[in-house]
Amino acid sequence: MKYLLTYLLCALIVSATFAQNPKSWFPDNQLTTVGAYYYPEHWDESQWERDLRKMSEMGFEFTHFAEFAWAQLEPEEGIYDFAWLDRAVALADKYGLKVMMCTSTATPPVWLVRKHPEVLKTHEDGTKMDHGSRQHASFSSNFYRSYSLKMIEELAKHYGNDSRIVGWQLDNEPYTNTDYGPDAQRRFREWLKKKYQTIDALNKAWGTNFWSGTYTDFSQINIPKHKQWGMNLYQRLDHGRFCDEETSSFLDDQAKVIRQDSNPEQWITTNYIPYYDARYIGQSKELDFITYTRYMVYGEHPGIGLKGYRVGEYSRIAMANDYFRPLSPLYGVMELQPGQVNWGTIDSQPLPGAVRLWLWHVFAGGSKLTCTYRFRAPIYGYEQYHYGIVGTDGVTPTRGGLEFQQFMDEINTLRAAYTGSAVPSEYLERKTAVLYDPDNTAAISQNKQTRLWDTESHVLKYYKALKSFGAPVDFIRDTMDFSEYPVLVVPAYQQMSLNTTDKLTKYVKAGGNLVMSCRTAHQDEFGHLWQAKHAEPIYDLIGAEIEFFDLLRSYAPDTIVTPEGNFAWTTWGDILNPSTGTESWGTYSGDFYAGKTAVTFHQLGKGTVTYLGADSNAGDLEHSVLQKVYKRLEIDVENYPPGVIVEYRDGFGIAMNYTDKPFEMPVPESKILIGEKTIPTTGVLVWEID
Repeated sequence: MKYLLTYLLCALIVSATFAQNPKSWFPDNQLTTVGAYYYPEHWDESQWERDLRKMSEMGFEFTHFAEFAWAQLEPEEGIYDFAWLDRAVALADKYGLKVMMCTSTATPPVWLVRKHPEVLKTHEDGTKMDHGSRQHASFSSNFYRSYSLKMIEELAKHYGNDSRIVGWQLDNEPYTNTDYGPDAQRRFREWLKKKYQTIDALNKAWGTNFWSGTYTDFSQINIPKHKQWGMNLYQRLDHGRFCDEETSSFLDDQAKVIRQDSNPEQWITTNYIPYYDARYIGQSKELDFITYTRYMVYGEHPGIGLKGYRVGEYSRIAMANDYFRPLSPLYGVMELQPGQVNWGTIDSQPLPGAVRLWLWHVFAGGSKLTCTYRFRAPIYGYEQYHYGIVGTDGVTPTRGGLEFQQFMDEINTLRAAYTGSAVPSEYLERKTAVLYDPDNTAAISQNKQTRLWDTESHVLKYYKALKSFGAPVDFIRDTMDFSEYPVLVVPAYQQMSLNTTDKLTKYVKAGGNLVMSCRTAHQDEFGHLWQAKHAEPIYDLIGAEIEFFDLLRSYAPDTIVTPEGNFAWTTWGDILNPSTGTESWGTYSGDFYAGKTAVTFHQLGKGTVTYLGADSNAGDLEHSVLQKVYKRLEIDVENYPPGVIVEYRDGFGIAMNYTDKPFEMPVPESKILIGEKTIPTTGVLVWEID
């Protein structure tokens, strides 16, 4: 319970405007709820009742309407037609399905686009998007923002007090709004003026004395050409922040309009793709909670073993769970892959059992709802060949559909066994936070120093090690409370303010245990290098100086030597000079600084600081050092193989196997509710906690 309350406290620090206790929407004993997208406008109305009845019979508890239906909701300017949607809502209610209502702002109708072409996004090269796809309208178009809110207001007036409508989804998979049109240009200048107040403050922040870049008035500033070599890095970074804020503020505007005409029992959310350089995720303060979209098998990730691509990369759901959960009082998954997709690089069939595995993994992280795109497989349009819960005949369940049905049956088993929210004490003792700021990732991407660097891959080396320990992990921001976490990992936190450095120091002196990685605190919060020694503000914190850093060629890796083993590295290495009393846990080998320190450990106040100065090639150094830290701290950890994930929630333990080999989980037979101790590939084991 203390663990769950920590999640809630951290979320409230990030966003304090949630309208209602989320337990009133998703009671604890419900555990989770499952739904499916349905598009009445895609099918003959004579089939609606059959489809919604089938959805209910398979165990789904809600459905999802009107996501891309603006042309049907407003067929002519100012003429609204909700009659067809009313009939669909009535049929859903007839079969016990709650309805999630969606705003259709991802797909404006053609009459709007043709009458007001200025709503279309303009690319950097001056070309415009056109009608016929989605997300082609700009959130920076003043007309588009204002007109779309009129449509949303009408929708909210019609359904805002309808008890059959459980909540609202805004837009669909909103992402960074990048537009080079005239409205975007004006709004960018206004945004800069609001942020900096004076042109002198902007010049200082951007360092415009460099290359004669000085401005004398905000009207001189254009949207930066990102493809033009040498553009001011801080101007580009601010433009990215502006584009993200255009997205988050548009969602906030939608939520405000809905809330004026809806009752508090209806929640408001949106569904994000988990981009870890996206600042808009968690930025909209008017949402009640957030959800994410996740597809696992589409040709990009090999998984584990020869056929692992049919199961997917296990960290994709794990990290999304742990990233989204602390940003919101609760989280859900709005689109979970039901089977084969049509838009990937290689659209393979998932392995039998994979869909059910993903459902359990989403649930294991704490999700309160899961929805799938889509109930019926489409027979026309861009997403032909994309699986649904039922196939193109509209009747026959797909394998993934049957796995959704199995999962929902199994959740009913857990509901019957639910007695509370117990979590093992040893699980809580391993609780770890990762300090993460997407703005840091965006800033590093602009100036990598080596093409071999990848921030997400670097973070995953620490994250995967922590999950192998069986540690519950939260990705947190520097505005949140550090004190509830015995261990705090800070990977590649390049932009770090003195306030954050001071906060970390206080955390350690009070008894916290800090693990910091290379490429941390090189710059202040404005992205400027310190007018001091390299990364000097953290020297007292880490108990060492960073003499310099080095970057190797891919064909010439070197080695870090530790008592636990030798580890190859290539991408980044901070060469350290430990202070008196600081332990050296590893040294460089193979180049002109052979024998210099790569890893340090020292005590500061009641806590400890470990600095891992290199990014290893395989993540084995990160795993070894973290393992040594936890052993030094006398925190017991597990040793799960990569691809085995174990989590606890609501009085249940859940183990999942993404590997290509069976895994034996030491659980008493008498406690097992679902599965067996020997967990096969794609298998799931669920047991009761004492």
